[in-house]
Amino acid sequence: MAEHNELGQQVGDLVVGWEPRPWPAPVTLTGQHVTVEPLGSARYADLFATTCGPDDADLWTYRPVPRPGSLAELWMHLAGLLEEPDLVPFALVPQTGPAAGKAAGIACYARIVPAHGQVEIAHVLLGRDLQRTTAATEALHLLARHALDDLGYRRLEWKCDSLNEPSRKAAARLGFTYEGRFRNHMVTQGRSRDTDWFSITDAEWPALRAAHEHWLDPGNFTADGTQRSSLRSHVAAAPS
Repeated sequence: MAEHNELGQQVGDLVVGWEPRPWPAPVTLTGQHVTVEPLGSARYADLFATTCGPDDADLWTYRPVPRPGSLAELWMHLAGLLEEPDLVPFALVPQTGPAAGKAAGIACYARIVPAHGQVEIAHVLLGRDLQRTTAATEALHLLARHALDDLGYRRLEWKCDSLNEPSRKAAARLGFTYEGRFRNHMVTQGRSRDTDWFSITDAEWPALRAAHEHWLDPGNFTADGTQRSSLRSHVAAAPS
């Protein structure tokens, strides 16, 4: 039943004891398969090797800039992320697989609004050795868990180019809810971009966190790393 104020108007639920949340610090988050660490220049050479090869142009299609052709170009791009006051960038370092110990991707906290408790996982870039791996899923889980559990944010966002089907599928696989499409939202690399919005709320997170953890459990994988059950199936079974 909707609540009404003293004027008879419908109003949202009272958020008892709400206080602005802390700004996300550049912390290190450690999982079974990946380490999420603050992005720094010591990892730029790794990232150039893992994401900027001659066959990696498609990794950059939906990013603000095309594939950097040199370490210096990548350096400028990543340094620009670090200089943005409203971004908290991270390097994703798998601990298993062919890129073990090397930064093979990046992700950022963005659109951070502590007063309302909203934060976005943005600027996600996964190198070939990180794509479709347990480490990649775990990295995004660690970022979600830190924002919603450790920092107490109440809304986690995911946005992508509406034509970026892998990103749309990743959002659905992780349990984000599709909220709609912002048409003509921005111009990226000279092209018009419609942006699709997704979110997880703090009320939805406990069930999704459990689904992620059940999928990540070592017992869900065979000796060669093959999953016994999919993350989608765990998310679909989570109570809404």
